[in-house]
Amino acid sequence: MFHKMWRSYFTILHKDRNSSKCVRNCIKHINTSVVCLSNGKKEAKEVAPKGLFENLQNKNRDTYIETIKIFVNRDAIYRRGHVDFIYSALKNMEEFGVQKDLKVYKALIDVLPKGKFIPQNIIQAEFMHYPKQQQCIIDLLEQMEDNGVMPDYEMEDMLLNIFGKKGFPLRKFWRMMYWMPKFKNLSPWPVPNPPPDDMLDLAKLAIDRISSIDAQSKTTIYHANDITDSIDHTWIVSAQSTKQKMLLQEYNEKDPVYVEGGFKVWLRSKSVNYFVLRGKPKPIKEDNEDNDNVSGLEVPYFGLKPPVKKSLSLNTSQHEQEDGIIFSVCATGTSSKDSLLSWIRHLEKDNPKLATIPIVFTLKQMPGDVTVTEETDS
Repeated sequence: MFHKMWRSYFTILHKDRNSSKCVRNCIKHINTSVVCLSNGKKEAKEVAPKGLFENLQNKNRDTYIETIKIFVNRDAIYRRGHVDFIYSALKNMEEFGVQKDLKVYKALIDVLPKGKFIPQNIIQAEFMHYPKQQQCIIDLLEQMEDNGVMPDYEMEDMLLNIFGKKGFPLRKFWRMMYWMPKFKNLSPWPVPNPPPDDMLDLAKLAIDRISSIDAQSKTTIYHANDITDSIDHTWIVSAQSTKQKMLLQEYNEKDPVYVEGGFKVWLRSKSVNYFVLRGKPKPIKEDNEDNDNVSGLEVPYFGLKPPVKKSLSLNTSQHEQEDGIIFSVCATGTSSKDSLLSWIRHLEKDNPKLATIPIVFTLKQMPGDVTVTEETDS
């Protein structure tokens, strides 16, 4: 700014060195520039105040929308400070609970002035005309994508009016509209959106997802109150298949079984702690024969019979893993050791051999008071 002022000063001196108006015009030009510069600083402070969302007491959707309207009405033409305002609004979305609201995202896009950012030629289009504004809206669309909010065609019209056909935000919108519908219902374990708040319903969804590897798995809800000596009165969601009962029946009584956990399974933004009943793995017979070795190949065209493999073995089930045999899986209301002990007592009713097998609790973390946890920003 000051470089331009001094440049104009020397230009005036060069044109008319002997004129008495020279100095007056120069001083007038410098004073006008300084006034404009100082006014620009004042306007910047007034247009983009800090803590606009942080200082609000009632943080809900209505106050969030009202704050956007107040900002738009303050400067209805130029919308000065709109980029900083949008970034501040995106940062505080979760505090107001509007991070999954499509109308709120469209209200933030509508803050930008219309028609000013449309590129007029191919050079402006490819070199990102008004890059700060375009990157701001791209970040907004990425936050929508992270929160699973799918845009609609009204948003396409808004982006078209603001950035034109060649704008990068519109290209980002088209990619989202291509991929997000494909992945929206792709999961074989659909979860309601938003997920239920009831811990028991979440535990049912989690155990059904884990036990779906075996079509014969059956999910059962037990109550710790049914056990006489139980201390922790809560619910227990357990899953076990017919094959797992057979494996438990064939298990060696001298080998212990282990109750391990808690592990986490995520259902959208919530997680459920679950536990497994695991036994020692079966010894696996390794076949060292190399099928690609042709050094001892026999030709069966001269009365020789092809070699017959004499050793036969049963195929292992999906419950027999390298680290052990999974006999059952469960989730409890409190994730406490007493609730897991009640789970074992209920399993003994359907698996009598379990009463004669030693059981070892190997919990990796201290049991908590809750089962469901909410995802938070680190």
